[in-house]
Amino acid sequence: MNILSIIIAYGQEVGYSTANNGAVGYNFTYILLFIGIAIASYFVQANLKSKFEKYSKMPIGLTGREIAEKMLRDNGIYDVTVTSTPGMLTDHYNPTNKTVNLSKGVYNSASIAAAAVAAHECGHAVQHARAYAPLTLRSKLVPVVQFSSSIMSWILLIGILTVEMFPGILLGGIVLFATTTLFSFVTLPVEIDASRRALAWLSASGITNSSNHRYAEGALRSAAYTYVVAALSSLATLLYYVMIYLNRRD
Repeated sequence: MNILSIIIAYGQEVGYSTANNGAVGYNFTYILLFIGIAIASYFVQANLKSKFEKYSKMPIGLTGREIAEKMLRDNGIYDVTVTSTPGMLTDHYNPTNKTVNLSKGVYNSASIAAAAVAAHECGHAVQHARAYAPLTLRSKLVPVVQFSSSIMSWILLIGILTVEMFPGILLGGIVLFATTTLFSFVTLPVEIDASRRALAWLSASGITNSSNHRYAEGALRSAAYTYVVAALSSLATLLYYVMIYLNRRD
């Protein structure tokens, strides 16, 4: 959000907040919206951290590594490697080299939190093996988003500062930012489906039971909320740029 703050400040300085068609109202509305999303993001992250700390103390029979390897085998997947990666909550599945990368706290931990995370990441491996359409689309968007992210901040800033003279620059920045927003929304079904697969397998395999399954479900639900907030934040930011473009002085 730092670049957004800079853009808003510059935009107001050069007079976009006083443009016609109610731009003042639009600015005020979007600033309130951004504040609301920032607050929501803070509470979602705090809730996620709290739950994972709590559920990391609830023991279970297998470590994250063992759970991941078992879930892969149970789904007939033998060409995916489970590895340990540094950091906290850095767990991810890499479809390029077919690795389930678990943070050290998950890889070596035999807890409900570790089980939920390990199974979730293996859910992505199952999606890959089954050619799950949203995952395929997300993978195709990765190079586009990487390119867009590398240049769009400067294009958006230059575009807002010169929108009256060269509106096409801002429009180009909006198109680039739209690819990141699309990526955020495509990510939602991918993450939700991976959690669904993980929870179904954890229950069916007997890893979780009636007394602790709800904790695994709660952990993955809290993680999913972070993606929802990120997608909404991206959409709100995109709409803000669009309103600046539409409310420019002709």
